[in-house]
Amino acid sequence: MRSIGQPLGSVSDLVALLARGSGVRDEPELDGLAHALQCAALLRTEHPDDGELAVAGLVHDIADIAYPDDHTDHDRRGAELVGPLLGARVARLVGAHVIAKRYLVTTDPAYRGLLSVRSVETLVAQGDALADADLEALAADPDLDAILELRRADERAKDPTARVPGLDTWQSTLESLAR
Repeated sequence: MRSIGQPLGSVSDLVALLARGSGVRDEPELDGLAHALQCAALLRTEHPDDGELAVAGLVHDIADIAYPDDHTDHDRRGAELVGPLLGARVARLVGAHVIAKRYLVTTDPAYRGLLSVRSVETLVAQGDALADADLEALAADPDLDAILELRRADERAKDPTARVPGLDTWQSTLESLAR
């Protein structure tokens, strides 16, 4: 078993870490694993030809599971955890999901109203709306659509009554992406 903080060495390590999310709160009424599975299921359904995007949805908050008492830079730390195993694009999508929230708050006046109470709290800590330079940089990203899809799914994946496929259904997809 790997130590917390080290990049994930295998799909087994990743699945074991994700499973620990059942004991970590994402929202007051939702644990981290349920949130991850919902987000991934939404993306898999809406973008069936983009397995990397769906997997990014599954692992986007992996750092919150690895470090349940420290939400600081969870996007960057999550990208560092999964990048060596799942590749550069998955890591980049994971690493961009916070700035994507800030981007949407800046560019879509209605988006802030869609955020959960917890997302609003973290938005303030993350810097709120984007400054022009950061806004332009993200707008120029060739994968902007996928980054924003991940962010939107992240916000919608907070239904405590949702029924989605379990972690075991992701094994083959994770193995196919693993390096």
